[in-house]
Amino acid sequence: MQAAGFPVKVTLVDDTAVMRRRVGLPERFGSCHTALVGGYVLEGHVPATEVKRLLAQRPDAIGLAVPGMPAGSPGMEVGTRKDPYQVLLIDKRGRDTVFAAYPKA
Repeated sequence: MQAAGFPVKVTLVDDTAVMRRRVGLPERFGSCHTALVGGYVLEGHVPATEVKRLLAQRPDAIGLAVPGMPAGSPGMEVGTRKDPYQVLLIDKRGRDTVFAAYPKA
């Protein structure tokens, strides 16, 4: 995220589920990292491109999530392996829609 121009402040916590509850993100979207940016929650290995698009579009939503830790997502590079995954937009009722799909065709 720093390489994409975002300022980053790391706060280590013992239980990421507590943070997800605090920001209103349903646990089923949980992953390994929870971030806050521009009033939105980011969960998991969300590509910076999609964060920038989220901030440009400003949808009425909680934020974005990439559940799990898919190989090939940012920070999860494993050689040339790129497992397919989806970036989910989570609305304020906790429902998800696909915001982006990877790898992009």
